[in-house]
Amino acid sequence: MQNTTPVTTLHFTDYEITGNIKYLYFMSTLLVFLLIVFVNIVLITVITTQRSLHDPMYIFICNLAFNGLYGSSSFYPVCMVNILSKMPSISRTGCLIQVFCIHTYGSFEYSILALMAYDRYLSICHPLRYNSIMTPSKVTKLLVFVYMYPICILSVHIYLTIRLPLCGFIIDKLYCNNWSVVRLSCIDVSVNSAFGLFVTTILMVPPFLVIFYSYIRILTVCLKASKEARSKALETCTPHLLTFMNYSVATFFEVVHYRFDLSNMPHVLRIIMSIDFLLLPPLLNPIIYGVKMQEIKKRTIRMFVGRKPNSFEAPRENKQKITCLSHMK
Repeated sequence: MQNTTPVTTLHFTDYEITGNIKYLYFMSTLLVFLLIVFVNIVLITVITTQRSLHDPMYIFICNLAFNGLYGSSSFYPVCMVNILSKMPSISRTGCLIQVFCIHTYGSFEYSILALMAYDRYLSICHPLRYNSIMTPSKVTKLLVFVYMYPICILSVHIYLTIRLPLCGFIIDKLYCNNWSVVRLSCIDVSVNSAFGLFVTTILMVPPFLVIFYSYIRILTVCLKASKEARSKALETCTPHLLTFMNYSVATFFEVVHYRFDLSNMPHVLRIIMSIDFLLLPPLLNPIIYGVKMQEIKKRTIRMFVGRKPNSFEAPRENKQKITCLSHMK
């Protein structure tokens, strides 16, 4: 579509909601958003207020929860406004901000998961050296890196999109992503396309390699360990593996939706696939860690019920982990 005037407003086409049913969609979306906010804030509160949970493992989990709130806040408020709107739309500036927020959210998630895999690798494969390697200073530097690395790269990516003149104004999604905006340009976008492939590669491949290497080494150590040590290693790695698979499946659906023509797919299913990575990880990650990790589970119960853990209950997880896994060497 050609347009001689600058495009300042972009319109969404996936909000095909008419009549009173839109209020049901609005209330459902609001409920999901409030639930995401609640479970993540509970997890953050438990970890930040309990000094016994100020270990690297829990600090990384806390950052994962913060990122869940960040990603959800960049999508759900705009989505709820558009559900009730007669003409679902967003300003070009607001769209670009949403593109940056959603893309950085996805990159942060993957980077934090890689950092958590590295932490699991050190704790299981080098338990006696763990505390000397994962010092508070080291943890801070790693967190600064996993945040600044995607921000710097995606800032260039967004700049290349900002410079494009737009001739179209229709976005066939519930939210703005970079390619949805780029494809509306009046000029050649080969530079954007090539750089986008480069960005995808350097933001996804290194974290994946870290996770893959970490679990190969963990598996190697576990195969040589006792049955009890394998059980403890599995216990401490299961939440991270579930979180990683949760995010990977959600991201896979978004890639499929992004790369392939899904026009023959039912509209509701296509929409669910497109927002899966903004729905499942922020909602399920805190639940997974709250259920699977005993220290977090006990502290959460104590916060709501006011019941102190019994003195005969298991000691802190990281001490227990080091003791049992030292037999692996």
